[in-house]
Amino acid sequence: MGSSEFFEKPKNGRSFLELSAREVDTAAEIAAGDDIPVDHEQALRVRRKIDRHILPLMCILYWIQFMDKTTLGSAAILGIRESTHLTTNQYNWLGTIFYLSYLLFEFPQNLCLQRFPVGKWMSVNIFVWAIALSSHAACKNFAGLFVVRLVLGMCEGSITAGFMIVTSMFYTRSEQTLRVGYWFLMNGTAQIISGFISFGALHIKTKGFEPWQWLMIITGILTFITATSFWFLFPDSPTNAWFLTPAERRIAIRRIKENQTGVENKSFKKEQMIEALCDPKTWLFALMSAMNNVPNSLTNQRQLIVSSLGYTYLQTTLLSCVDGVVEIVTIYTGVNIAARIPNSRAYVGAIYMVPNLLGVLLVNFLPWENKVGLLFGVWLTGVGTTGFVLSLSWLSSVTAGHTKRVTTNAIMLSAYCIGNSAGPFMWQAKYKPRNHVPWIIIGVCYMACITLLLTIRTVLVRENKKRDEELEDDTFDDVFIEKAGEGGEVVKVKVDKEFLDLTDHQNRDFRYVL
Repeated sequence: MGSSEFFEKPKNGRSFLELSAREVDTAAEIAAGDDIPVDHEQALRVRRKIDRHILPLMCILYWIQFMDKTTLGSAAILGIRESTHLTTNQYNWLGTIFYLSYLLFEFPQNLCLQRFPVGKWMSVNIFVWAIALSSHAACKNFAGLFVVRLVLGMCEGSITAGFMIVTSMFYTRSEQTLRVGYWFLMNGTAQIISGFISFGALHIKTKGFEPWQWLMIITGILTFITATSFWFLFPDSPTNAWFLTPAERRIAIRRIKENQTGVENKSFKKEQMIEALCDPKTWLFALMSAMNNVPNSLTNQRQLIVSSLGYTYLQTTLLSCVDGVVEIVTIYTGVNIAARIPNSRAYVGAIYMVPNLLGVLLVNFLPWENKVGLLFGVWLTGVGTTGFVLSLSWLSSVTAGHTKRVTTNAIMLSAYCIGNSAGPFMWQAKYKPRNHVPWIIIGVCYMACITLLLTIRTVLVRENKKRDEELEDDTFDDVFIEKAGEGGEVVKVKVDKEFLDLTDHQNRDFRYVL
């Protein structure tokens, strides 16, 4: 249990451990000694209250972050490349530097998310991000755009990692798949809304201020409003959520006991970090993340590809909304299927990547004159996003120990950045207009993702079977902490194993969901 001191004392022929409160989960002091079963109706009412207060904010922010991230692709159609004299290579670098910055700051961001209140830390990042986004409008060349894109990447590193932590804090493992899907499908909503904002910006005629600059200002203002809302409304943890009464907080904590992952622990535990680095599943998820996001370079290329098929700027801007519809429908159906069919995450993710392979084949082999067929091929490549969404919620569900979760989140999202950083350099001018080489690489990546999802499942199935055959481990059955009693006196209370901040390796009762 880390570096804390503990005392073994006889108790009916057994021993128990006495730990300091900082070594266990932050929820332990609230949950300790509370053995009253949670009433199903009460738990459902608390979950609905949590949904009402945090899901809308999470969905709005994820919509904002994806819209802001893709403003570069929208601005390309609105004239940013011509105004700032960007070459093809410089434009690709602007896509890459965002993710390199994301990569560089991902682990520091995760450490800050553990050390500081999650909601407040994200709010600060969103505020800085709003300033950087609005500053795009003042940029006149590649150097200026390079700097603001770097700042955007630095700040966005807190969002997905923060959401993964928050989702695991407030929801059971069976609920996490749906919730991650709901906030992630806002990427599709962002593509639709961004398309209409771009369409509107295209019609703004002001002397000395171009449509792409208006796009940056409008999205920057929306981001600033979101930052303000998060600061005042978004909770940091179920232990102090402002919208829950003390009794409801206890229910919220007891409700997630089945996760065996607790809520959070503010102490960084080196041994948990080492365990994360030595855990094979950490690197399987990371490789899956990297391979899945090489194709994500299409984010900044889709509108250019559609435009190259002969569609006007106006048509291209409106057609980009279809990409959003495809993503919303596929993520929504995918996460609902995975939530309804037990232990189906890998299978659902793999099946949803098959249309991506079909889209790659269509784009590569259809005649160039078949513009509609090629367009449908491009749209099909958005279906497989569901696999990545499922892997995000899956990773949170199969990792216990707060420092270990923070570390694995950082590794997976760093791999996400590596894939996104490498992807833009596929799109070279020499491959135009068919771009056969980039599309072949994308097809290979999707095949690798299908293989990795099924491999992860196989590894976890074997580990579960191994644990089923082990003798019962009672090492952490009798653990106590000191807390203030109702009369102010100090009492020792038993802490459930689920709130000891144990890792999934330490807790042999932990079973991996599939």
